[in-house]
Amino acid sequence: MDNMCEDRAMTVFAADGRHRVAVLVRDRMLPFELGLVHRLFGQARDDTGTPLYEVLTCALAPGEIRTDTDFTVTVPRGPEALAEADTVFVPGAENDRAPEAGLLDPALTAALARVRPGARVASICTGSFVLARAGLLVGRRATTHWRSSALFRESFPDVDFDPGVLYTDDEGVLTSAGAAAGIDLCLHMIRADHGAAVANEVARATVVPPHRDGGQAQYISRPLPEPAVSSTSRARAWALANLHRPVTLRELAAQEATSTRTFTRRFREEIGTSPGRWLTRQRVERACALLERTDLSVDEVAADAGFGTAGSLRLHLQAELGVSPTAYRATFRGNDRSAAHR
Repeated sequence: MDNMCEDRAMTVFAADGRHRVAVLVRDRMLPFELGLVHRLFGQARDDTGTPLYEVLTCALAPGEIRTDTDFTVTVPRGPEALAEADTVFVPGAENDRAPEAGLLDPALTAALARVRPGARVASICTGSFVLARAGLLVGRRATTHWRSSALFRESFPDVDFDPGVLYTDDEGVLTSAGAAAGIDLCLHMIRADHGAAVANEVARATVVPPHRDGGQAQYISRPLPEPAVSSTSRARAWALANLHRPVTLRELAAQEATSTRTFTRRFREEIGTSPGRWLTRQRVERACALLERTDLSVDEVAADAGFGTAGSLRLHLQAELGVSPTAYRATFRGNDRSAAHR
């Protein structure tokens, strides 16, 4: 009985059944990466407006934590929060690449040992160095910021390292590239937990793209053209308004009054993928939202999203998400969404 009372006293999360996210910050932390986790997961709501996540920050010891800027962050919680979390984030810190960081600090090793079996663990930017040093990435696919690629590959030959992608998801252990790719990773996780409609609302509120494919290139090796010259926003807006019907490359180029060749080049420079790939992803997003939020039949969803037939929708949904339309609807429809990954 005494032990039970002690455990309750140590509880740091609210006991309301929400998915619990703990963000472990360290000395010389990158504050943007801490903020984006709170901002994105903190905005996820169900149909009644109820928050779907509780996000708390913890450190190796409570107190003032230095950042890589001219201000500090006061963290009231220690590593005990990790033991209760359903998802644990390890953002990057300025010293992750330093030679002396080759071995984990004993306090950090002990903190990560608190993470319960079955919890998701994710890193942002060079936080992947911490996961690798803790042995969590052995045999798993992972990435990190492109500037750290050579050092990461050399330091961790037992990791299936992919230097070019925005993020990876290997059976509950996730990594992302630079700080902005952490936004893509968070949206990916919210989408996996609660469906496209919830993730899209979070992206809309944050004014970021709702989806950049994890396999998209991390960076563009040449400078972007001037926005006034290269923007394809008019064509993309037109495409979204016409998803229900076939959309050709020639039509997209016509919206920007340019040739198909020039449009394709500009589109890839600006968005990081081909017009066809982007269009397919938008159709999948539309179909997912309709499956979640409407009673339309699979045939009607396919027509509205521009896939034409239920068979085409099934093929594309299986390729993108690994599920059928019926299975997707069963997973993310109604109040059961809030139970995902609890």
